[in-house]
Amino acid sequence: MSDEILSTIYLLLVIALVFPGFYYANRNKKVFFKNLMIWAGIIGIIIVLINLFYN
Repeated sequence: MSDEILSTIYLLLVIALVFPGFYYANRNKKVFFKNLMIWAGIIGIIIVLINLFYN
């Protein structure tokens, strides 16, 4: 397997492990979606930076 596929699998597994605790801590839907958007933005920025510097 290529490194990119393994990295994606590892990221998905980490998200699967962290998500239940994240959901439990953010039971209020408004707070949950706010925090989810913040984390989606952080992950998006990291992916963009990785693509800029390693391509």
